[in-house]
Amino acid sequence: MNNFLYYIIIIPISNLNNFFLYLVSDFLYLIVGRLLKYRKPLITKNLKNSFPKKSENEIKNIRRYFYKHFSDLIVESLKGFTISEKGINKKIKLKNTELLNEMAQKKQNIILIGGHYNNWEMSAQKMPLECEHELFAIYKPLSNKFFDKKMKNSRGKFGLRMIPMKETKNYFHTDNEKPRAIIFGSDQSPSNTKNAHWIKFLNQESAFLFGAEKYAKEFNWPVVFVSIQKIKRGTYEVSFQLITDQPKKEPKGKIIADFANLLEDDINQNPPYYLWTHNRWKKSK
Repeated sequence: MNNFLYYIIIIPISNLNNFFLYLVSDFLYLIVGRLLKYRKPLITKNLKNSFPKKSENEIKNIRRYFYKHFSDLIVESLKGFTISEKGINKKIKLKNTELLNEMAQKKQNIILIGGHYNNWEMSAQKMPLECEHELFAIYKPLSNKFFDKKMKNSRGKFGLRMIPMKETKNYFHTDNEKPRAIIFGSDQSPSNTKNAHWIKFLNQESAFLFGAEKYAKEFNWPVVFVSIQKIKRGTYEVSFQLITDQPKKEPKGKIIADFANLLEDDINQNPPYYLWTHNRWKKSK
């Protein structure tokens, strides 16, 4: 079944040009958004709680555009399996990489922190092509070993290395000749809220993963926020903003709070592009 899904469905879709790829996305939107109404109650609840001042019609429009964007994300994720360097350069534009590369030239390791907003996977996939750090990303391995291997190969085709979540600390302790940049996706709901940091985010008390701040302070690595904007369908622009270059001097919780504020600003600009299908607020303080 794994071989069938990968070679008969995923790879043929992945090899489509943009015109046909987004025709598949349009069809997927009809299935996911109109017919199945995938996680519609959860999406609606998340949107209403996040934007209490928006009208029913505004919430409905955001939800509709989210389903369109979500369908694009699915086919773009499939595209990542076969995309060429030329292809990803057209889809993902990196801005102000000099912020990172100046630190790389000083042999400074850094933490990149971002959220599940716009196309975070393809953005991470592109970064090694223009960033001078050795790039790593923290991830939770898939239970299906066949697809876990295929996914790692896909994300790593341009140099990104995937770190299983349980092995994160090893990559901070290891000596390395080339400076490292480790990517954290820090906006999802923690499995254990005992070690979480609670912040007001999108109008709700929200538990945040504390790992990025913890490691930044322990090893004194600067923290840089990754902002991703959708320029047009299939094209994204990634920019970088320094949160702190002296993490040990920051009060506890400030790094994560600053990250949450920056991510919230991005979401408020274009709400449909956040991952509203995630049960982000399933746990209370």
